[in-house]
Amino acid sequence: MNEQKSEDKSIFGFWVYLMTDLILFAALFAAFATLRNSNFGGPTASQLLDVNNALAETLILLTSSFTCGLALLAAERNNRGWTIGWLGATFALGGAFLTLELAEFSKFLAQGASWQTSGFLSSFFTLVGTHGLHISIGLLWIVVALFQIGFRGLSPFVVSKLKRFALFWHFLDIVWIFIFTIVYLMSHV
Repeated sequence: MNEQKSEDKSIFGFWVYLMTDLILFAALFAAFATLRNSNFGGPTASQLLDVNNALAETLILLTSSFTCGLALLAAERNNRGWTIGWLGATFALGGAFLTLELAEFSKFLAQGASWQTSGFLSSFFTLVGTHGLHISIGLLWIVVALFQIGFRGLSPFVVSKLKRFALFWHFLDIVWIFIFTIVYLMSHV
């Protein structure tokens, strides 16, 4: 019973952390909304942003959320092989997402569109880059989880950590849906 109370407190504490992260992203969205038309002669959002690339990123990240859910289901059923496999798939998809995001950043920088070019680009790089940083943290978390599964198996401790990881990963998907909608889709309206 004490183990369950401890896990409940950990999950609640993690929800509190996610809400503070939500506040961070809300502030970044507010800054972007304020600065999105402040291009100061530099490229505008509609000139720079590629909706098709962002759609590919969205589909990849949503698929990774599905594989993450399957990994958690496998862990709860104490199926070590499937847990590792689905976590590996989540890692690969998250890595693909991050690769596309970094390629987009590199393309912008090669065109001379950096975070120093305009208020729009400063807010864009900050918002999308913060999300990318969170994805990177999630990828590191997967690597640590795979080592824990390898050394400890699917103990209640490890499964509890996987539950928190799944919350984190799904949260990042929700944030990305807002980024895709507000940053990419609305830039072409």
